[in-house]
Amino acid sequence: MLDELLGRADLKARIEELEEEKRHLERQLEAEQERRADAASARQDAEQRANRLEDRIADLEGTVDRLEGEDGSLDYRRRERLRGERLTAVLDRLDSMATDPEGALTAYVADDTPDAVRDGFGERATLVSEAAPCLAVTDDAGLVSATLSVPAPPEPFAEWSDGFQFDRTWFAPEGEFTLALVRSDLFAMGEYDGRERTAFHGFDSELKSQHSKGGFSQSRFERLRDEQIDSHVDRCLEALDERTTDPLYVVGERTVLSHFAGEADVTATVDATGDPEPALDDAFRDFWTIQLRAI
Repeated sequence: MLDELLGRADLKARIEELEEEKRHLERQLEAEQERRADAASARQDAEQRANRLEDRIADLEGTVDRLEGEDGSLDYRRRERLRGERLTAVLDRLDSMATDPEGALTAYVADDTPDAVRDGFGERATLVSEAAPCLAVTDDAGLVSATLSVPAPPEPFAEWSDGFQFDRTWFAPEGEFTLALVRSDLFAMGEYDGRERTAFHGFDSELKSQHSKGGFSQSRFERLRDEQIDSHVDRCLEALDERTTDPLYVVGERTVLSHFAGEADVTATVDATGDPEPALDDAFRDFWTIQLRAI
């Protein structure tokens, strides 16, 4: 599949066709050499044709070697974490982009990669798929080609226009919302107005972390631990019911986030450790940090 994506499969097939044609001409050359002397001109033509084919084969093999020298892999040209003034500056540049009608592609890719993205990014559309969920932007001249993570995403779309189409509220906290951090042993919830936290609630939960050796003790330990996590999740859900602001963003450990998918507008994994309040601050900063990948 990667050979087909990079165009190597077609090149290799063409090389095989040319080599077969070259062998045919060589056989023709050998036959001509056995003929009468007046076949010299035909032999010369065959030699010239064979030489041209050899040159063409060498060129195509060089192209294949160059592509294989890149290890058949595609990678991002650059990665950067954006927040604060740097994020504002990058969004300003994207917002200022102006092209002819239908010259700029903007797409929010959640799962499946739209055909418009495959057409716009070409062979590098696979990098968009790897970055998903993300906002993907490019133009028909290839001057801009990048993806950005989106903390507060829209519905999936793909649109060609005379500029990039996005809302800054997808990338930065504005208005009222609730952000909650959930771990198997911790809960922290903040209500915000923009970047200002207006309310806080948090707690720790006891979670067994040691067990005795032996099959029975191990199974009993795991059962008790699961019961403690379930009880902790129920307590977290009850606390979320007390919030007064929406939308709700729930972040934290992947192992427990699934319990909150039906309650939250957005869920995301973050690595925030420590006590509830400082952990929530870390989670807030991580959640609203944008991952830029230049393609």
